[in-house]
Amino acid sequence: MKLLRTLTFALACLAPAVHALTPEQAAAIASGETDARIEALNQAAAAGDAQLPGFVRALLDGEVKVLDGRVFQMQGDKVVVAGTAQAVELPEAAEDVVNNNRMRGALEAALGALKLVSPEAKVRAEAIEELRKQTLDESQLPLIEKAWAAESDAGLKSRLELMRATILISSSDVAKRLAAAQALSASSEPAVKSLLQERLAPGVETDAAVRGALTTALDAVEGKLAWGERLGVLFTGASLGSILLLVALGLAITYGLMGVINMAHGELMMIGAYATFVVQNLFRQYLPGAFDWYIVLAIPVSFLVSALVGAALERSVIRWLYGRPLETLLATWGISLVLMQGVRSLFGAQNVAVENPAWLSGGVQVLSNLILPYNRLAIIVFAFLVLGAVTLMINRTRLGLFVRGVTQNRRMAACVGIPTARIDTYAFSLGAGIAGLAGCALSQVGNVGPDLGQGYIVDAFMVVVTGGVGQLAGTVYAALGLGVLNKFLEGFAGAVLAKIMVLVCIVVFIQKRPQGLFAMKGRSAEA
Repeated sequence: MKLLRTLTFALACLAPAVHALTPEQAAAIASGETDARIEALNQAAAAGDAQLPGFVRALLDGEVKVLDGRVFQMQGDKVVVAGTAQAVELPEAAEDVVNNNRMRGALEAALGALKLVSPEAKVRAEAIEELRKQTLDESQLPLIEKAWAAESDAGLKSRLELMRATILISSSDVAKRLAAAQALSASSEPAVKSLLQERLAPGVETDAAVRGALTTALDAVEGKLAWGERLGVLFTGASLGSILLLVALGLAITYGLMGVINMAHGELMMIGAYATFVVQNLFRQYLPGAFDWYIVLAIPVSFLVSALVGAALERSVIRWLYGRPLETLLATWGISLVLMQGVRSLFGAQNVAVENPAWLSGGVQVLSNLILPYNRLAIIVFAFLVLGAVTLMINRTRLGLFVRGVTQNRRMAACVGIPTARIDTYAFSLGAGIAGLAGCALSQVGNVGPDLGQGYIVDAFMVVVTGGVGQLAGTVYAALGLGVLNKFLEGFAGAVLAKIMVLVCIVVFIQKRPQGLFAMKGRSAEA
Protein backbone atom coordinates (compact mmCIF):
# COMPACT_ATOMS: atom_id res chain seq x y z
CA MET A 1 0.00 0.00 0.00
CA LYS A 2 2.84 2.39 0.86
CA LEU A 3 4.53 1.59 -2.45
CA LEU A 4 1.26 2.20 -4.28
CA ARG A 5 0.84 5.62 -2.64
CA THR A 6 4.43 6.50 -3.53
CA LEU A 7 3.92 5.53 -7.19
CA THR A 8 0.62 7.43 -7.33
CA PHE A 9 2.25 10.58 -5.97
CA ALA A 10 5.22 10.22 -8.31
CA LEU A 11 2.91 9.92 -11.32
CA ALA A 12 0.97 12.98 -10.11
CA CYS A 13 4.23 14.93 -9.93
CA LEU A 14 5.53 13.72 -13.27
CA ALA A 15 2.28 14.21 -15.18
CA PRO A 16 2.48 18.02 -15.36
CA ALA A 17 5.88 17.79 -17.03
CA VAL A 18 4.28 16.86 -20.34
CA HIS A 19 2.70 20.33 -20.56
CA ALA A 20 4.66 23.27 -21.81
CA LEU A 21 3.92 26.95 -21.62
CA THR A 22 2.78 28.19 -25.04
CA PRO A 23 3.40 31.69 -26.46
CA GLU A 24 -0.37 32.27 -26.40
CA GLN A 25 -0.57 31.43 -22.68
CA ALA A 26 2.42 33.66 -21.97
CA ALA A 27 0.73 36.54 -23.82
CA ALA A 28 -2.51 36.00 -21.89
CA ILE A 29 -0.63 36.09 -18.58
CA ALA A 30 1.58 39.08 -19.43
CA SER A 31 -0.94 41.44 -21.07
CA GLY A 32 -4.59 42.41 -20.85
CA GLU A 33 -6.96 43.08 -17.99
CA THR A 34 -5.92 41.93 -14.53
CA ASP A 35 -8.85 39.51 -14.12
CA ALA A 36 -8.14 37.83 -17.45
CA ARG A 37 -4.41 37.62 -16.68
CA ILE A 38 -5.05 36.01 -13.29
CA GLU A 39 -7.46 33.50 -14.85
CA ALA A 40 -4.88 32.56 -17.50
CA LEU A 41 -2.21 32.25 -14.82
CA ASN A 42 -4.33 29.92 -12.68
CA GLN A 43 -5.24 27.77 -15.66
CA ALA A 44 -1.58 27.37 -16.57
CA ALA A 45 -0.70 26.59 -12.96
CA ALA A 46 -3.47 24.00 -12.69
CA ALA A 47 -2.22 22.35 -15.90
CA GLY A 48 1.26 22.11 -14.39
CA ASP A 49 3.17 23.90 -17.14
CA ALA A 50 6.84 23.03 -16.71
CA GLN A 51 8.12 26.43 -17.89
CA LEU A 52 5.66 28.43 -15.81
CA PRO A 53 7.77 28.86 -12.60
CA GLY A 54 10.64 30.46 -14.53
CA PHE A 55 8.24 32.69 -16.43
CA VAL A 56 6.48 33.79 -13.21
CA ARG A 57 9.83 34.61 -11.56
CA ALA A 58 10.80 36.65 -14.61
CA LEU A 59 7.50 38.58 -14.39
CA LEU A 60 8.10 39.32 -10.70
CA ASP A 61 11.71 40.41 -11.40
CA GLY A 62 10.71 42.71 -14.28
CA GLU A 63 12.51 40.61 -16.90
CA VAL A 64 9.55 40.26 -19.30
CA LYS A 65 8.64 42.69 -22.11
CA VAL A 66 5.76 42.72 -24.62
CA LEU A 67 5.25 44.04 -28.14
CA ASP A 68 2.29 43.41 -30.47
CA GLY A 69 1.11 40.32 -28.64
CA ARG A 70 4.58 38.78 -28.45
CA VAL A 71 6.21 38.22 -25.06
CA PHE A 72 9.97 38.39 -24.63
CA GLN A 73 11.69 36.83 -21.61
CA MET A 74 15.23 37.72 -20.63
CA GLN A 75 17.34 34.75 -19.60
CA GLY A 76 20.75 35.96 -18.55
CA ASP A 77 22.56 37.32 -21.62
CA LYS A 78 19.95 36.19 -24.14
CA VAL A 79 16.32 36.96 -24.92
CA VAL A 80 13.79 34.30 -25.92
CA VAL A 81 10.18 34.34 -26.98
CA ALA A 82 8.27 33.24 -23.88
CA GLY A 83 6.91 29.73 -24.25
CA THR A 84 9.65 28.73 -26.71
CA ALA A 85 13.40 28.27 -26.77
CA GLN A 86 13.74 30.65 -29.75
CA ALA A 87 16.47 33.26 -29.12
CA VAL A 88 15.73 36.66 -30.66
CA GLU A 89 16.91 40.25 -30.57
CA LEU A 90 14.88 42.37 -28.16
CA PRO A 91 12.94 45.00 -30.20
CA GLU A 92 13.60 48.54 -29.09
CA ALA A 93 9.89 49.26 -28.93
CA ALA A 94 9.21 46.41 -26.49
CA GLU A 95 7.51 47.64 -23.32
CA ASP A 96 7.81 46.49 -19.71
CA VAL A 97 5.01 44.40 -18.24
CA VAL A 98 3.14 46.37 -15.58
CA ASN A 99 2.02 44.34 -12.55
CA ASN A 100 -0.26 45.99 -10.02
CA ASN A 101 -0.36 44.81 -6.41
CA ARG A 102 -3.18 42.38 -7.10
CA MET A 103 -1.33 40.81 -10.02
CA ARG A 104 1.89 40.55 -8.04
CA GLY A 105 -0.01 38.81 -5.25
CA ALA A 106 -1.48 36.34 -7.74
CA LEU A 107 1.98 35.69 -9.24
CA GLU A 108 3.50 35.06 -5.81
CA ALA A 109 0.60 32.79 -4.86
CA ALA A 110 0.95 30.82 -8.10
CA LEU A 111 4.70 30.47 -7.62
CA GLY A 112 4.14 29.13 -4.12
CA ALA A 113 1.34 26.83 -5.29
CA LEU A 114 3.53 25.26 -7.98
CA LYS A 115 5.74 23.91 -5.18
CA LEU A 116 2.80 21.90 -3.90
CA VAL A 117 3.68 19.03 -6.26
CA SER A 118 7.29 18.81 -5.13
CA PRO A 119 8.40 15.27 -4.14
CA GLU A 120 9.93 16.72 -0.93
CA ALA A 121 7.55 17.14 2.01
CA LYS A 122 9.57 20.08 3.35
CA VAL A 123 9.15 22.03 0.09
CA ARG A 124 5.42 21.27 0.02
CA ALA A 125 5.09 22.42 3.65
CA GLU A 126 6.84 25.70 2.80
CA ALA A 127 4.55 26.16 -0.20
CA ILE A 128 1.45 25.65 1.95
CA GLU A 129 2.75 28.18 4.47
CA GLU A 130 3.40 30.72 1.69
CA LEU A 131 -0.08 30.16 0.25
CA ARG A 132 -1.65 30.55 3.69
CA LYS A 133 -0.33 34.12 3.83
CA GLN A 134 -1.87 34.99 0.46
CA THR A 135 -5.43 36.11 -0.28
CA LEU A 136 -6.90 33.10 -2.06
CA ASP A 137 -9.98 32.99 -4.30
CA GLU A 138 -11.98 30.32 -6.12
CA SER A 139 -9.89 30.64 -9.28
CA GLN A 140 -6.99 28.96 -7.47
CA LEU A 141 -9.16 26.10 -6.24
CA PRO A 142 -8.29 23.61 -9.05
CA LEU A 143 -4.58 23.73 -8.26
CA ILE A 144 -5.14 23.33 -4.49
CA GLU A 145 -7.59 20.47 -5.03
CA LYS A 146 -5.10 18.76 -7.33
CA ALA A 147 -2.37 19.04 -4.69
CA TRP A 148 -4.83 17.93 -1.99
CA ALA A 149 -5.77 14.82 -3.96
CA ALA A 150 -2.11 13.88 -4.54
CA GLU A 151 -0.82 14.70 -1.03
CA SER A 152 0.37 11.64 0.90
CA ASP A 153 1.34 13.32 4.18
CA ALA A 154 -1.65 13.36 6.56
CA GLY A 155 -0.64 16.62 8.26
CA LEU A 156 -0.09 18.49 4.99
CA LYS A 157 -3.29 17.04 3.54
CA SER A 158 -5.23 18.38 6.53
CA ARG A 159 -3.73 21.85 6.04
CA LEU A 160 -4.61 21.77 2.33
CA GLU A 161 -8.16 20.73 3.22
CA LEU A 162 -8.48 23.75 5.52
CA MET A 163 -7.12 25.99 2.78
CA ARG A 164 -9.64 24.50 0.36
CA ALA A 165 -12.44 25.11 2.87
CA THR A 166 -11.30 28.71 3.30
CA ILE A 167 -11.91 29.26 -0.43
CA LEU A 168 -15.19 27.33 -0.58
CA ILE A 169 -16.70 29.19 2.39
CA SER A 170 -17.64 32.01 0.00
CA SER A 171 -18.83 29.71 -2.79
CA SER A 172 -22.20 30.33 -4.46
CA ASP A 173 -23.12 26.68 -3.77
CA VAL A 174 -24.87 26.29 -0.38
CA ALA A 175 -23.72 22.67 0.00
CA LYS A 176 -20.09 23.67 -0.54
CA ARG A 177 -20.36 26.48 2.00
CA LEU A 178 -21.89 24.11 4.54
CA ALA A 179 -19.15 21.51 4.04
CA ALA A 180 -16.49 24.25 4.24
CA ALA A 181 -17.90 25.59 7.54
CA GLN A 182 -17.82 22.10 9.03
CA ALA A 183 -14.23 21.57 7.85
CA LEU A 184 -13.08 24.91 9.28
CA SER A 185 -14.18 23.89 12.79
CA ALA A 186 -10.99 21.80 12.97
CA SER A 187 -8.78 24.86 12.50
CA SER A 188 -6.91 26.76 15.21
CA GLU A 189 -5.79 29.67 13.04
CA PRO A 190 -6.58 33.29 14.03
CA ALA A 191 -7.19 34.05 10.33
CA VAL A 192 -9.93 31.40 10.21
CA LYS A 193 -11.59 33.00 13.24
CA SER A 194 -11.61 36.36 11.44
CA LEU A 195 -13.00 34.72 8.29
CA LEU A 196 -15.82 33.05 10.22
CA GLN A 197 -16.67 36.32 11.98
CA GLU A 198 -16.83 38.08 8.61
CA ARG A 199 -19.17 35.41 7.23
CA LEU A 200 -21.41 35.77 10.31
CA ALA A 201 -21.72 39.53 9.89
CA PRO A 202 -25.30 40.69 9.20
CA GLY A 203 -26.35 40.24 5.60
CA VAL A 204 -23.34 38.14 4.51
CA GLU A 205 -24.57 34.58 5.01
CA THR A 206 -28.31 34.18 4.40
CA ASP A 207 -28.72 30.41 4.68
CA ALA A 208 -29.81 29.37 8.20
CA ALA A 209 -28.07 25.97 8.11
CA VAL A 210 -24.79 27.49 7.00
CA ARG A 211 -25.02 30.20 9.66
CA GLY A 212 -25.53 27.52 12.30
CA ALA A 213 -22.50 25.61 11.04
CA LEU A 214 -20.48 28.83 11.00
CA THR A 215 -21.45 29.58 14.61
CA THR A 216 -20.46 26.08 15.70
CA ALA A 217 -17.17 26.35 13.84
CA LEU A 218 -16.43 29.75 15.39
CA ASP A 219 -17.01 28.40 18.90
CA ALA A 220 -14.66 25.47 18.19
CA VAL A 221 -11.93 27.71 16.77
CA GLU A 222 -12.19 30.17 19.67
CA GLY A 223 -11.90 27.29 22.13
CA LYS A 224 -8.64 26.14 20.52
CA LEU A 225 -7.26 29.68 20.37
CA ALA A 226 -8.12 30.22 24.05
CA TRP A 227 -5.63 27.50 24.99
CA GLY A 228 -2.91 29.29 23.08
CA GLU A 229 -3.72 32.52 24.91
CA ARG A 230 -3.63 30.79 28.30
CA LEU A 231 -0.33 29.12 27.56
CA GLY A 232 0.99 32.44 26.26
CA VAL A 233 0.13 34.17 29.54
CA LEU A 234 1.80 31.35 31.46
CA PHE A 235 4.95 31.58 29.33
CA THR A 236 5.22 35.38 29.49
CA GLY A 237 4.68 35.16 33.25
CA ALA A 238 7.44 32.56 33.57
CA SER A 239 9.67 34.73 31.37
CA LEU A 240 9.07 37.80 33.56
CA GLY A 241 9.53 35.63 36.64
CA SER A 242 12.89 34.35 35.41
CA ILE A 243 14.05 37.94 34.86
CA LEU A 244 12.86 38.91 38.35
CA LEU A 245 14.63 35.84 39.69
CA LEU A 246 17.93 36.91 38.14
CA VAL A 247 17.53 40.46 39.46
CA ALA A 248 16.43 39.31 42.92
CA LEU A 249 19.13 36.66 43.38
CA GLY A 250 21.75 39.34 43.95
CA LEU A 251 19.45 41.13 46.40
CA ALA A 252 18.80 37.86 48.20
CA ILE A 253 22.51 37.92 49.10
CA THR A 254 23.16 41.63 49.70
CA TYR A 255 19.84 42.34 51.42
CA GLY A 256 18.64 38.90 52.50
CA LEU A 257 21.91 37.57 53.89
CA MET A 258 23.84 40.76 54.64
CA GLY A 259 20.98 43.09 55.61
CA VAL A 260 22.17 45.86 53.25
CA ILE A 261 19.38 47.84 51.56
CA ASN A 262 21.20 48.41 48.29
CA MET A 263 19.30 50.94 46.19
CA ALA A 264 22.13 50.84 43.63
CA HIS A 265 21.43 47.19 42.78
CA GLY A 266 19.57 48.21 39.62
CA GLU A 267 22.54 50.29 38.49
CA LEU A 268 24.88 47.31 38.99
CA MET A 269 22.54 45.43 36.67
CA MET A 270 22.75 48.34 34.21
CA ILE A 271 26.56 48.11 34.30
CA GLY A 272 26.34 44.45 33.32
CA ALA A 273 24.10 45.37 30.38
CA TYR A 274 26.54 48.05 29.19
CA ALA A 275 29.43 45.59 29.57
CA THR A 276 27.52 43.31 27.19
CA PHE A 277 27.10 46.24 24.79
CA VAL A 278 30.85 46.93 24.84
CA VAL A 279 31.71 43.27 24.22
CA GLN A 280 29.25 43.21 21.32
CA ASN A 281 30.91 46.23 19.70
CA LEU A 282 34.39 44.77 20.17
CA PHE A 283 33.32 41.55 18.44
CA ARG A 284 31.64 43.50 15.64
CA GLN A 285 34.83 45.50 15.05
CA TYR A 286 37.58 42.92 15.60
CA LEU A 287 35.91 39.48 15.28
CA PRO A 288 32.96 39.92 12.90
CA GLY A 289 33.12 36.26 11.87
CA ALA A 290 32.51 35.14 15.47
CA PHE A 291 29.89 37.80 16.24
CA ASP A 292 27.17 35.25 17.01
CA TRP A 293 29.23 34.02 19.97
CA TYR A 294 29.91 37.36 21.64
CA ILE A 295 27.34 36.52 24.32
CA VAL A 296 29.56 33.65 25.54
CA LEU A 297 32.26 36.16 26.49
CA ALA A 298 29.78 38.84 27.57
CA ILE A 299 28.41 36.63 30.38
CA PRO A 300 31.64 36.38 32.42
CA VAL A 301 32.64 39.95 31.52
CA SER A 302 29.33 41.39 32.79
CA PHE A 303 29.71 39.38 36.00
CA LEU A 304 33.29 40.50 36.61
CA VAL A 305 32.72 44.18 35.83
CA SER A 306 29.68 44.44 38.10
CA ALA A 307 31.42 42.41 40.83
CA LEU A 308 34.45 44.74 40.75
CA VAL A 309 32.22 47.82 40.98
CA GLY A 310 30.35 46.16 43.86
CA ALA A 311 33.63 45.37 45.66
CA ALA A 312 34.74 48.99 45.29
CA LEU A 313 31.43 50.22 46.71
CA GLU A 314 31.58 47.83 49.65
CA ARG A 315 35.16 48.69 50.58
CA SER A 316 34.75 52.43 50.19
CA VAL A 317 31.23 53.17 51.49
CA ILE A 318 29.05 50.29 52.61
CA ARG A 319 31.52 48.65 55.03
CA TRP A 320 31.13 51.68 57.34
CA LEU A 321 27.34 51.45 57.37
CA TYR A 322 26.58 47.87 58.46
CA GLY A 323 23.78 47.80 61.01
CA ARG A 324 22.54 51.24 59.98
CA PRO A 325 19.85 50.50 57.35
CA LEU A 326 18.58 54.07 56.86
CA GLU A 327 22.06 55.46 56.22
CA THR A 328 22.76 52.52 53.86
CA LEU A 329 19.58 53.23 51.89
CA LEU A 330 20.42 56.92 51.46
CA ALA A 331 24.06 56.25 50.59
CA THR A 332 23.30 53.60 47.96
CA TRP A 333 20.55 55.79 46.48
CA GLY A 334 23.15 58.54 46.04
CA ILE A 335 25.56 56.01 44.51
CA SER A 336 22.87 54.94 42.03
CA LEU A 337 22.52 58.55 40.84
CA VAL A 338 26.30 58.84 40.44
CA LEU A 339 26.47 55.59 38.44
CA MET A 340 23.62 56.65 36.15
CA GLN A 341 25.24 60.00 35.46
CA GLY A 342 28.59 58.31 34.85
CA VAL A 343 27.02 56.03 32.24
CA ARG A 344 25.31 59.01 30.60
CA SER A 345 28.67 60.76 30.36
CA LEU A 346 30.39 57.71 28.82
CA PHE A 347 27.69 56.33 26.51
CA GLY A 348 25.17 59.16 26.16
CA ALA A 349 21.66 59.58 27.50
CA GLN A 350 20.02 57.66 24.64
CA ASN A 351 19.37 53.94 24.74
CA VAL A 352 21.83 51.68 22.95
CA ALA A 353 20.85 48.54 21.05
CA VAL A 354 22.30 45.14 21.84
CA GLU A 355 21.76 42.73 18.95
CA ASN A 356 20.71 39.13 19.50
CA PRO A 357 23.01 36.45 18.11
CA ALA A 358 21.51 34.59 15.16
CA TRP A 359 20.87 31.49 17.28
CA LEU A 360 18.84 33.54 19.76
CA SER A 361 16.71 35.20 17.08
CA GLY A 362 13.32 33.88 16.07
CA GLY A 363 11.27 31.39 18.02
CA VAL A 364 9.51 28.06 18.04
CA GLN A 365 5.83 27.99 17.06
CA VAL A 366 3.95 25.76 19.47
CA LEU A 367 0.43 26.74 18.41
CA SER A 368 -0.93 28.96 15.66
CA ASN A 369 -1.19 31.87 18.12
CA LEU A 370 1.72 30.96 20.39
CA ILE A 371 5.37 31.50 19.48
CA LEU A 372 8.05 31.04 22.12
CA PRO A 373 11.00 33.38 21.37
CA TYR A 374 14.41 31.75 21.63
CA ASN A 375 15.86 34.64 23.65
CA ARG A 376 13.10 34.33 26.29
CA LEU A 377 13.59 30.56 26.47
CA ALA A 378 17.34 31.09 26.86
CA ILE A 379 16.80 33.56 29.73
CA ILE A 380 14.58 31.06 31.58
CA VAL A 381 17.25 28.36 31.25
CA PHE A 382 20.03 30.84 32.13
CA ALA A 383 18.19 32.02 35.27
CA PHE A 384 17.92 28.50 36.64
CA LEU A 385 21.54 27.72 35.77
CA VAL A 386 22.61 30.79 37.75
CA LEU A 387 20.27 29.77 40.58
CA GLY A 388 21.82 26.29 40.66
CA ALA A 389 25.35 27.71 40.71
CA VAL A 390 24.54 30.14 43.55
CA THR A 391 22.79 27.42 45.57
CA LEU A 392 25.78 25.09 45.21
CA MET A 393 28.18 27.87 46.16
CA ILE A 394 26.21 28.93 49.25
CA ASN A 395 25.57 25.38 50.51
CA ARG A 396 28.53 23.35 49.28
CA THR A 397 31.64 25.56 49.30
CA ARG A 398 33.93 26.96 51.98
CA LEU A 399 33.08 30.53 50.93
CA GLY A 400 29.37 29.74 51.23
CA LEU A 401 29.92 28.28 54.69
CA PHE A 402 31.76 31.45 55.76
CA VAL A 403 29.02 33.66 54.32
CA ARG A 404 26.32 31.77 56.20
CA GLY A 405 28.38 31.81 59.38
CA VAL A 406 29.02 35.57 59.23
CA THR A 407 25.38 36.41 58.47
CA GLN A 408 24.04 34.21 61.29
CA ASN A 409 26.47 35.30 64.02
CA ARG A 410 29.20 37.75 63.03
CA ARG A 411 30.95 37.85 66.44
CA MET A 412 31.16 34.08 66.81
CA ALA A 413 32.43 33.78 63.21
CA ALA A 414 35.18 36.29 63.99
CA CYS A 415 36.08 34.37 67.16
CA VAL A 416 36.71 31.16 65.19
CA GLY A 417 39.01 32.94 62.75
CA ILE A 418 36.74 33.84 59.82
CA PRO A 419 37.88 37.13 58.19
CA THR A 420 34.49 38.80 58.41
CA ALA A 421 35.48 41.99 56.56
CA ARG A 422 36.82 40.01 53.60
CA ILE A 423 33.75 37.76 53.55
CA ASP A 424 31.52 40.84 53.47
CA THR A 425 33.37 42.06 50.39
CA TYR A 426 33.15 38.66 48.69
CA ALA A 427 29.43 38.32 49.42
CA PHE A 428 28.60 41.84 48.24
CA SER A 429 30.70 41.33 45.10
CA LEU A 430 28.85 38.07 44.41
CA GLY A 431 25.48 39.83 44.69
CA ALA A 432 26.71 42.63 42.42
CA GLY A 433 28.06 40.12 39.89
CA ILE A 434 24.71 38.31 39.75
CA ALA A 435 23.09 41.69 39.11
CA GLY A 436 25.50 42.07 36.18
CA LEU A 437 24.36 38.69 34.82
CA ALA A 438 20.77 39.92 35.05
CA GLY A 439 21.75 42.99 33.03
CA CYS A 440 23.41 40.77 30.41
CA ALA A 441 20.22 38.73 30.11
CA LEU A 442 17.99 41.81 29.94
CA SER A 443 20.09 43.24 27.10
CA GLN A 444 18.81 40.37 24.92
CA VAL A 445 15.14 41.33 25.27
CA GLY A 446 15.23 45.13 25.09
CA ASN A 447 17.29 48.26 24.68
CA VAL A 448 19.93 49.22 27.20
CA GLY A 449 19.83 52.66 28.80
CA PRO A 450 20.93 54.54 31.93
CA ASP A 451 17.50 53.98 33.54
CA LEU A 452 17.44 50.24 32.91
CA GLY A 453 17.70 49.23 36.57
CA GLN A 454 15.00 51.61 37.82
CA GLY A 455 12.24 49.49 36.33
CA TYR A 456 13.21 46.36 38.27
CA ILE A 457 14.59 47.42 41.65
CA VAL A 458 11.20 47.73 43.41
CA ASP A 459 9.96 44.44 41.97
CA ALA A 460 13.20 42.74 43.06
CA PHE A 461 12.78 43.95 46.64
CA MET A 462 9.18 42.71 46.62
CA VAL A 463 10.39 39.28 45.47
CA VAL A 464 12.98 39.04 48.26
CA VAL A 465 10.57 40.22 50.97
CA THR A 466 7.76 37.96 49.77
CA GLY A 467 9.99 34.93 49.45
CA GLY A 468 11.53 35.35 52.88
CA VAL A 469 14.66 37.28 53.75
CA GLY A 470 17.76 35.19 53.13
CA GLN A 471 15.89 32.26 51.55
CA LEU A 472 16.89 31.35 47.97
CA ALA A 473 14.03 28.88 47.63
CA GLY A 474 11.57 31.59 48.62
CA THR A 475 13.12 33.91 46.05
CA VAL A 476 12.41 31.35 43.29
CA TYR A 477 8.79 30.80 44.28
CA ALA A 478 8.13 34.51 44.78
CA ALA A 479 9.75 35.54 41.45
CA LEU A 480 7.85 33.02 39.35
CA GLY A 481 4.63 33.56 41.29
CA LEU A 482 4.73 37.35 40.99
CA GLY A 483 5.67 37.12 37.29
CA VAL A 484 2.73 34.86 36.43
CA LEU A 485 0.32 36.82 38.67
CA ASN A 486 1.37 40.12 37.10
CA LYS A 487 0.83 38.87 33.53
CA PHE A 488 -2.45 37.22 34.48
CA LEU A 489 -3.80 40.46 35.98
CA GLU A 490 -2.59 42.50 33.01
CA GLY A 491 -5.05 40.63 30.81
CA PHE A 492 -7.95 41.92 32.93
CA ALA A 493 -6.89 45.30 34.25
CA GLY A 494 -3.97 46.57 32.13
CA ALA A 495 -0.31 47.02 33.04
CA VAL A 496 -0.68 49.92 35.52
CA LEU A 497 -3.61 48.52 37.51
CA ALA A 498 -1.98 45.08 37.50
CA LYS A 499 1.11 46.52 39.22
CA ILE A 500 -1.09 48.19 41.85
CA MET A 501 -3.06 44.99 42.44
CA VAL A 502 0.15 42.94 42.81
CA LEU A 503 1.46 45.47 45.35
CA VAL A 504 -1.79 45.30 47.33
CA CYS A 505 -1.60 41.50 47.32
CA ILE A 506 1.97 41.64 48.66
CA VAL A 507 1.04 44.13 51.40
CA VAL A 508 -1.84 41.90 52.52
CA PHE A 509 0.41 38.84 52.41
CA ILE A 510 3.15 40.50 54.48
CA GLN A 511 0.55 41.60 57.04
CA LYS A 512 -0.50 37.98 57.48
CA ARG A 513 2.99 36.45 57.20
CA PRO A 514 5.73 39.00 57.98
CA GLN A 515 8.54 36.43 57.62
CA GLY A 516 7.60 35.72 53.98
CA LEU A 517 7.05 32.34 52.35
CA PHE A 518 10.04 30.81 54.15
CA ALA A 519 11.21 32.01 57.54
CA MET A 520 14.91 32.34 58.36
CA LYS A 521 16.16 29.54 60.61
CA GLY A 522 19.18 29.96 62.81
CA ARG A 523 20.59 30.10 66.33
CA SER A 524 21.22 33.82 66.55
CA ALA A 525 19.18 35.93 68.92
CA GLU A 526 17.68 37.81 66.00
CA ALA A 527 16.46 34.65 64.20
